[in-house]
Amino acid sequence: MQRLSLTARLGLLFMLALTGVLLAAGLTVQHLSRQHFEALDRHALLEKLHASQGILGSLADLDDFAALRPQLHTLLGAHQELRALILDSQGRVLFAEPFLADFPAELRQPGGDLWTWQDGAHLLRGMTTRVPLLGRPEGLTLLLALDVTHHEAFFAALQRWFWIALGVCALLSTGLGWLVARGGLRPLREVTQVAATVSARSLKERIPEATLPVELRPLVSSFNGMLARLDDAFVRLSNFSADIAHELRTPLTQLMTHTEVVLSRARSLEEYQDALYGNLEDLKQMARMIDDMLFLAKADNGLIMPEHKLLALHELAEQLLDYYRLLADDRNITLQLDGTGMIDGDAGMLRRALSNLLSNALRYTPVGGCIRVRIANSCGQVLLGVENPGPSIPVEHLGRLFDRFYRADPARREGGNAGLGLAITRSIVEAHRGSIRCESAGGVTRFELVFPIASTDRSVNAGA
Repeated sequence: MQRLSLTARLGLLFMLALTGVLLAAGLTVQHLSRQHFEALDRHALLEKLHASQGILGSLADLDDFAALRPQLHTLLGAHQELRALILDSQGRVLFAEPFLADFPAELRQPGGDLWTWQDGAHLLRGMTTRVPLLGRPEGLTLLLALDVTHHEAFFAALQRWFWIALGVCALLSTGLGWLVARGGLRPLREVTQVAATVSARSLKERIPEATLPVELRPLVSSFNGMLARLDDAFVRLSNFSADIAHELRTPLTQLMTHTEVVLSRARSLEEYQDALYGNLEDLKQMARMIDDMLFLAKADNGLIMPEHKLLALHELAEQLLDYYRLLADDRNITLQLDGTGMIDGDAGMLRRALSNLLSNALRYTPVGGCIRVRIANSCGQVLLGVENPGPSIPVEHLGRLFDRFYRADPARREGGNAGLGLAITRSIVEAHRGSIRCESAGGVTRFELVFPIASTDRSVNAGA
């Protein structure tokens, strides 16, 4: 079943709201009008009752009732819509106006409240009361009733025209609501048209927000933000694809050139072996690069699931420093470790991340320098910093150091480095719910890793 459009639904809601308001207003007016007419009828009846009681109150003997008839006729007979009946204590009719006026027995009992009675086509509203006489406690019974048939006819006509008007208003409000909703949703249609034209070649286009209604600005702002993120991701993906092609083409070209040179003439067994060993080194480099790219692809899709074991970060760092100390001694570089810290993590992954940072530091630390690894605990976090002297990294490159295949400058392309190490390090740190950043100024570069601190109620594991 096809659902109604937003315009149709808004128009329908507008019609229902307006019809509901008109219905409530009409029913309220009708109820108040009935109460008003009832109050007027009560007031008119009370006036006649009080006046009649004043006339009858001077009566001492029923034999003198005939003398009061002219006054009663003048009072009660002048009103064409009024019916009056006076009964004695035995229920005999002493006075009736008009002459044939009569009421059922149940209405002849004094009650004091208004009652209604349907007499054929006439609707009567009246009151029954007892009038005491001088020296006669039983007194007389006085019934007064107003013919309110015209009131009911008025309400019937009012109700009929009200329902007709309500139906017409419902139809008109439906059309008006549709027009209003369609006009109000015009900016949304414009946004939809602009969004429909967005493609990979037009990701830099943005929807202007200044002319939009306030309600649509958050939506458009979010959409523009999404376009910006898509544009950035698309640019990164395009650059990544180009970098992959470039990085893989270099060893492939070397393999092809080397192989062609070897096959250009007959060579000895030792020369063929040397050629194969050279090709093997290039193939290993390509395999490492492919493994690194697969690791990053898993990280992008949240497929890296590190183990959560309690690790002594300082012990893990000490093991790596012992490994790199041989390389550092060849260049007279000092390795220094300060501080301790406990985190929950995967020893293998963290060893790889820290190894990337130490390898990077060794590559760019001048002869005789000192690489410092500092571990500290602060505000429920463990901070691990790797600091080395060397050429400062320009500020404009710091934000992109962790991008794949990105190098700050051509001087950092040496050593067969593919530019994936820092990207892998960031993925590992983020998989451990941590963060990484880099500062470089005054000839000192510092990478700082931040991890959530771990509880110490488990056994400590520094990794094998």
